[in-house]
Amino acid sequence: MNNLEKTDTAKTVIEVSSVTKIFRSIPGEPEIKALDNISFSVQEGEFIVISGANGSGKTLLMSIIAGLETADSGSVKVIQGEIGLVFQDADSQILGETPEEDVSFGLKNCFYSKEDITSKTEQALKDCGLWEKKDFPARLMSGGEKRRLAVAAMLALDRSSIIFDEPFANLDWPGIKQVCSILEKLKTEGHTIIVLTHELEKVLSLADRFIILDRGKLKFDGKPEDGLKQNLEIYGIKNPLTSYNNINDLVWH
Repeated sequence: MNNLEKTDTAKTVIEVSSVTKIFRSIPGEPEIKALDNISFSVQEGEFIVISGANGSGKTLLMSIIAGLETADSGSVKVIQGEIGLVFQDADSQILGETPEEDVSFGLKNCFYSKEDITSKTEQALKDCGLWEKKDFPARLMSGGEKRRLAVAAMLALDRSSIIFDEPFANLDWPGIKQVCSILEKLKTEGHTIIVLTHELEKVLSLADRFIILDRGKLKFDGKPEDGLKQNLEIYGIKNPLTSYNNINDLVWH
């Protein structure tokens, strides 16, 4: 589903309207438009992949949507619920010594009852396949497990919309499979998901919609299969449909 194919039953949960962010550097030097008049809406239950090279504005856009940064002009309306974030650096989100302490931390700070904290923490850890590790040192978990822990914290707080910033960064193959598994589970359960990544080969088949950013501008917004027909390399994105047939193919030119 894209912006041109909304049905009567589709519910908009996030509305991004003409968002522009300008960075002003040295006096006399030209200003830099990190985001330039970005507009799109997100429907309930959509799985959106936003891609672009480093510096395209993906993380900045996420920060503005989540309220961590402000736009110089334009607006973001979160129409339903609150936004959950899973950062590229999963360690930065760990606040408890164990998974159980980590998930319960946010609930305690939101003044949930003791009974709700216990039940929500257990359910979220079970949903993310971490209940058996509830007492394990959180900092010693694998990269994939740490990202699943961040998701558990979001689910415990009833975040129905979750943004993932480069969720495959610094992960080995088992970790990538763990993250893909939790993304697929969230999609099946009807969560609204936005994944920011340039590693399309790992996740694009889950997407309902594909958005391309390039140097702060929105260049494409539509179906993933139509996005793959674009000349992705001009936007600094490797086309994931490239095939490898022998050892000589295993270098990126």
